[in-house]
Amino acid sequence: MNGTDWTSQFTAEDIEHSNVASAFAYLIFLLPLLLCPKSPFGKFHANQGLLLFIIAFFGGWVLGLIPILGWILLPFFWAGIVVLAIMGFVNAFNGKAKELPLIGKYRLLQ
Repeated sequence: MNGTDWTSQFTAEDIEHSNVASAFAYLIFLLPLLLCPKSPFGKFHANQGLLLFIIAFFGGWVLGLIPILGWILLPFFWAGIVVLAIMGFVNAFNGKAKELPLIGKYRLLQ
């Protein structure tokens, strides 16, 4: 269920200089792009954060529109989003570049 680990694709220096900003990509996906714009490690986590944001926004919106069943599923959906965000935060902070399960394989930021 875990995504692919891309850590070996990034230099130790890049990871060391951008891991904190990259960790906060799961709260504000643009942060690593603003704080370390030339960092491939930061861009990787910004992409993961953007994917999570899109899924959270549209998934929450769609479930909120579905009467009763959607409203029942909404707390479980948000719990899943929080778990994915924590996983991404911990991985980035620890200098790992692992794709988020289910959604991490997609690339929106090149």
